[in-house]
Amino acid sequence: MRLKYFYLLLAILAAGLISESQDTFRFAVIGDTGTGGSGEYQVAEKLTDSVKEFPFGLVLMLGDNIYGGETPSDFRKKFEKPYQGLLAAGVKFYATLGNHDEPPRQIDYKPFNMGGKRYYSFKPKADIRFFSLDSNYMDPEQLEWFEKELKASGSDWKIVFFHHPIYSSGEKHGSNLELRKILEPVMVRNGVDVVLTGHEHFYERIKPQKSIHYFIIGSSAKLREGNIGKTELTGKGFDADKVFMLAEIVGDNMTFRVSTRKGAVVDSGTIRRAERARKQTSGL
Repeated sequence: MRLKYFYLLLAILAAGLISESQDTFRFAVIGDTGTGGSGEYQVAEKLTDSVKEFPFGLVLMLGDNIYGGETPSDFRKKFEKPYQGLLAAGVKFYATLGNHDEPPRQIDYKPFNMGGKRYYSFKPKADIRFFSLDSNYMDPEQLEWFEKELKASGSDWKIVFFHHPIYSSGEKHGSNLELRKILEPVMVRNGVDVVLTGHEHFYERIKPQKSIHYFIIGSSAKLREGNIGKTELTGKGFDADKVFMLAEIVGDNMTFRVSTRKGAVVDSGTIRRAERARKQTSGL
């Protein structure tokens, strides 16, 4: 099914919640990409094909952006060459740091748009703000910055992305409980809507936790087959091929689609903003 018809269908299924007069914002998500191998190039090719039918302006990178060396030739082979079509089209990439990344080089690498910072936020549209965190080292200064940034964003969509998942059914790593203890209270009390992470080399959509929607997209170049364990957390899991996500925000709804490097759709759906969901539950 062509992408535009897929999204039209989901809008219809949303029972009129999406207004035709509202602006649309589209983005893509990839994680654990920087191998320079065939899998990365295949996902990148499919992602480049997708932008022709589903125009998006930015791509979020969920860490482990460059594995191994980080020389200029590494950045060319593991980032610039596979995504050259998107870069030429003016698509912007926004990276977060993974445990295999070297902060000094990556935060100053202009195509990653990190502005020389380990953590940062940006607002590509009036009602949407993204927050990139460095989950390798969640020091008090970063946590204080994060809460202030969340409070300053008002009632916007709040989408947070970092590397290590605080909810995961992965048998290799699993949920980072220490990070959850620190981050979750801040995100819950400040109305975070969506959290995107990598690290686990598979795809998993977690059932909403305290009205927050969690996604793991850590298999855009590396894959750990059969690693999703059986837990009560999983809304949808896929650990049989490499994937990427496309997403569209219209009003209070975010529609998402997760596809493999071969074009197969492994998950899709529409979610509501967490803050709106809380107001509806409380009767406000």
